Amino acid sequence: MAATANPRTLLDRLTMWSPVLLLGALAALTYWLDSQVQTPLPRQDGSHRHDPDIVIENFRAVTLDANGAPSQSISGRRASHFPDDGTTEFEDPMLAQTEAGKPAFRITAKRARLTGNREEVFFEGNVRAQRDAGPAVPGETASGPILVTTEYLHVIPGKETATTDKAVTIEDSRGIIRAVGLELDNKAKTLKLKSAVSGTMQPQVLPK
Repeated sequence: MAATANPRTLLDRLTMWSPVLLLGALAALTYWLDSQVQTPLPRQDGSHRHDPDIVIENFRAVTLDANGAPSQSISGRRASHFPDDGTTEFEDPMLAQTEAGKPAFRITAKRARLTGNREEVFFEGNVRAQRDAGPAVPGETASGPILVTTEYLHVIPGKETATTDKAVTIEDSRGIIRAVGLELDNKAKTLKLKSAVSGTMQPQVLPK
């Protein structure tokens, strides 16, 4: 039977470093995305309208590791580059990281936008960031799978941060947390849920 816990106690028990590790995977993946999106030469027609100069449909790009196995990939229904501000917009993007020895990580959304300076990524619409179960962090137990869902996620890979002001849900094998607003800082190893924090957790069965 599920038990309702004090939100702060539940937050401390449930989240630990799991979302921070998830953000680390997302930061690595968005760095890779930056390397895949090369800025083309400026148009010479004098146009400054927000029109795409490159459009790719039903695309998939894969990076292989030293053994020839897929390690990182991005796919989607459509990618459009806009020369006026250098942004790249994606429809139905799916980014995946499957490096050997690390938990697999995937993020999907209805839309994503990579800024022209390649420093920020905005995910919008049914954003799902999922990390599979992974090995233990030193001093902690092995981490289970974790899923973060929201309608909007702003990621700055260089700062290793992710934020949203929308409703967010964090789920793992121990329980579930719901809140409005989230701030993740991978460098500081901190997670802050802004308001309306609540959650439930299955009673922990301790070994005899």
